This record gives sequence, structure tokens and C-alpha cells, in this order.
Amino acid sequence: MTAADGAQAQTRSPEPAPAKIKIVAPASAITWVTLALMTTSSVASLRSAPTMAVYGLTCVFFYVIPAVCFLLPTALVSAELASGWAGGVYRWVSEGLSKPLGFLAVWCQFAMTIFYYPSLLAYVASTFAYVIDPRLAGNGLYTALVIIILYWAGVYISARGTKAVAGLSSAGLVIGTLIPGALLVVLGLIFLGQGNASAAPMTADHLLPQWTGLASLVLIVNNFLAYSGMEMNAVHVSSLRKPATEFPRAMFVSCGLVLVIFIVPALVISWVVPAGNLSLTAGVMQAFDGFFSHFGIGFMTPILGILLIAAALGGMLTWLAGPSKGLLMISRENGYLPPFLQRLNKAGVQQNILVTQGVVTTLIALMYALIPDVSSAYWILSAITTQVYLIVYLLMFVAALRLRRRYPDHPRGFTAPALKTLCTVGFAASAAAMFIGFVPPSQFGDGNLLAYLAIVGGGMGVIGLLVPFLLLKFRRPEWQAEPTTAGGAEQ
Repeated sequence: MTAADGAQAQTRSPEPAPAKIKIVAPASAITWVTLALMTTSSVASLRSAPTMAVYGLTCVFFYVIPAVCFLLPTALVSAELASGWAGGVYRWVSEGLSKPLGFLAVWCQFAMTIFYYPSLLAYVASTFAYVIDPRLAGNGLYTALVIIILYWAGVYISARGTKAVAGLSSAGLVIGTLIPGALLVVLGLIFLGQGNASAAPMTADHLLPQWTGLASLVLIVNNFLAYSGMEMNAVHVSSLRKPATEFPRAMFVSCGLVLVIFIVPALVISWVVPAGNLSLTAGVMQAFDGFFSHFGIGFMTPILGILLIAAALGGMLTWLAGPSKGLLMISRENGYLPPFLQRLNKAGVQQNILVTQGVVTTLIALMYALIPDVSSAYWILSAITTQVYLIVYLLMFVAALRLRRRYPDHPRGFTAPALKTLCTVGFAASAAAMFIGFVPPSQFGDGNLLAYLAIVGGGMGVIGLLVPFLLLKFRRPEWQAEPTTAGGAEQ
């Protein structure tokens, strides 16, 4: 936005609003408990547990701090935005800042999946290794092949517009998160109850991290991505009967549930798997394998592996086409993408976007074959994913402040309390996380610092900033088309 635009914005009249807004419960109203469970299921998973299990009891600190500084601000701020401006993050940033920045936000929301899927499928590969041969869990070539095969299989399914993935995703929460998580906790308690010593110290003096420099805190960045996605669920705020009171209640309950799902399994894993032997991709299966071997039921390891794989693949299929559909709709309306990427196949799916994304994902997957340590490749991809996604939140918090100041009378189903404080804390936390993301984790030891910075910074700069800049710079009027009705996924 130019200075002239800013001056004009200050002199414009506020948006007209009804003198009194009467909130009527929608016909498809949901309860705040339902929304809390929906939010929990979309945010929480077991996949990130090994990342924090290496810290033992200290993982409580690393989960609670991001929850207070990032999770709550994101949930409450996005609730106000979603209840006042339909259309997701593109509409929020476009109205609050500018259309180019709105495109940057929705692009980053899509681009983060380019790095997210390789890290997700690396977890699947390591889990599947425990079904066929645990020695493959640390094999980079095997991991790369699994990522490539499963991703392109997902593209094949998504390109046909199948609806079966919705059922798989819903069942995945139960069979791949709740049941394994509960079983893990029960086995852990029995393990300790039998008098076995925990692999990680569980005394109070290990609750806070020992300061050894920024590298000792870098893993906290991964937790920001673990909590991401709250802005997606904010679109349901209009379905509540009393948004002003029920939405905060749902968010506080979901935050508590998410913390339990994240913290307790991580602690249990630290009880049975020593930090030095823990794999960031296969840590969950390491814990189950250790418990099952201890109790003499090793035949259960492949069964649990299959459950975890089903949940992860269901989530991948559900989200594979969603962000790209939102990008497609906005691009057709505003001409952000070349016509080639806007084309739909016979099933009404943006196949060309998926294929182009798949080519890049394949190249990224080869990192697992080229980097000797699979855990290192997994962490690097997770760090890049976080850096790209944090751009979305930085823009969202600034846009929220601008929209409150410019349109104070705009109808909102929910008004976030202390918005300025929430946005300031959320923005500062996001900026701090972005900075820490450029510091290699302490587990990397004497690894090449410049190489790490080049990969993480280059990945964020090229995918998150350079590509959208070039698309905006070279776009042409003829790229604009009629809005598509396909998909309808919101960003």
C-alpha cells in the first residue's frame, strides 16, 4: 500500500453497519464442544512427539510457551477475522493491507505444503519400515523412494476427485491418533509401575531447559508449526449459537486437549527410548517396539504401524488438493497464475498445479537420499515448512490490527479481547520463531552452519518470496478468468 493509499484509507468513511446486530443461530449450528473436538483433531497428532521427546521433561516447557504466545493469539485473532470477513487469509490480508500481500499470504499457505508432505511421508516411511524391516528406518534412499511413490499415488487419487478420502481422514483421528496415543500412555504407566527406570530424568530440576545457546532452543520452532491451522477452524465461528462466549470456551478446551495429546506421548517416548537413540521420524514406532518387546507382544508392532500409516495417509489425501484449490480460485479471479496452472481436468481438479507441485516435491524428497542422516533431512524440511508458514501469520496479525482500526463498526460475530495485545504477542512470537529457525539444532553438532543456512534460507526465500514476486511481476491481464466453482476449499 502506498502513502497515498494510506492517507485515503484514513479519510474514508467507515463501512456502513447496522445500528444493532442481532445474531441468529444458524440452522446448522454446532456446539462449542463439537468445535473444540474438531479443532483438536485438525491440530493434534503423534507425529511431532519424537521431536520433543529428546528433551524429556523439558518438553512440557517447549509446548506450553508456544501455546501461550502463539496458539491462543492465533485462535482468537483468526476467530474475529473469520466471523467478519469470509474468504480466509487472502480476504483478511487483502482488506487489511493490500491484494499483493493477500496473494503472498495465500501462496505461502499453499507453498508450505511443498515441504510439509516430504516430512510427513518420511514419518510414514519410517513407520512402515517397522512393519517390514526396522533397519530401513534410517535408510535415506528407501525414505526418498517411499515419499516419491506415495506422493504421486496421492496425486493420482486426488486428480480423480474421489470422496473416499474424507472418511479415511475422519477414521484416522480415532485409529491413528487416539487409540495409539492412549495405548502408548497405558503401556508407559505400566512400564514405570513395574519399577523400570525412565530413560530420561523426570525430576523437577529437569523441567526447565539448560541454556547452552540458541541451539538448545531451536526445536521449539517445530512446535509453532505443530500448532498451526487454528485459523482454518475459525471459519466455523458463525455456526455457534453464541460466538462471543462459546468460541473462547471451545478454544481454551481444545488448547488443553492439544497440549495433552502433544505432551503426554512425548514424555512416554522419553521413558523408554534414550535421547541419543531417538529418531525424529521413527521415534513413535521405536517407543511402541520397545514396549511391545518388553511385554513380549512384539507381534503388535506391525499392527500399530499400519494404524499410524493409515492416519497419516488419510491426512495427506485430505489436505493434498485443498490449499491448491483455494489458490486456484483466487488466481482465476485475479490472474495470479498462468493459464496452464489454472486448467482443470475432467473431474474439475486442478491437476496441473498438483503435477507441478509434485515435480518440486520429488526434487525435495531426494534430500533424504543425499543427506546421510534421515533425522537431519527431516528437521531441515520441517524448519523450511515453518519459515514459509510463519509469513502467513506475520501478515495476518498486522492485517487484524488494520481492520479493527479502519472498520471498527464492521459486523463481527466474535470480537477478540485485547486484540492489540494478542496481535503484538503473536507477531513477536512468530518473528522470534522465524529468527530461531535459522539456528541449527544442538543435535547437529559440528554440522556445516553455512550449508544449513543456505538450505533453510534458500528454501524460504525462493519458494516463499521469490516465486510469488515473479508471478505478480510478470502476470498479464489475459491470465484472469471467471471464478471456478470447483472444489470450494477455503484458504
